[in-house]
Amino acid sequence: MTHFGKTTARLRRGTMAAALLLAAALPAQAAQGARTSHRHGDENDWLYVTVTHGDTRSGDTRGTLLRCDPPQGHSHATLACDQLRSARGDIRFIPHKDDVLCSMIYAPVTVQARGQWQGRAIDYTETFANQCVMEARTGDVFALDA
Repeated sequence: MTHFGKTTARLRRGTMAAALLLAAALPAQAAQGARTSHRHGDENDWLYVTVTHGDTRSGDTRGTLLRCDPPQGHSHATLACDQLRSARGDIRFIPHKDDVLCSMIYAPVTVQARGQWQGRAIDYTETFANQCVMEARTGDVFALDA
């Protein structure tokens, strides 16, 4: 019985040591992978963005493909890509423009962005009370000129 207990204790120590070695190696591999994907990730960063004014069933919809390496797709592509990079591709985290005063007129605007950002699928849809509120909340991502 004593022999079995010592063997089990050795096995546990060996398993723990192997787990610690593996845990130490994973962050280095993950960091290297993150650097590689970040360096080459921009070429795969793209969003198809649409803006619909009015009722989504019968409204006026405009859309374009926004690519970020190099920035292209609409006249504000460079600013939009910079804002998306700072928000890590999450439109909800683009800094809001707090110094903008918008009217309280209800003229709904629905925006949608679908695509890929640094290997992640993006699917974002939101309806804003009007164009001014949409621009204040989403920066230049949906600034599609007529």
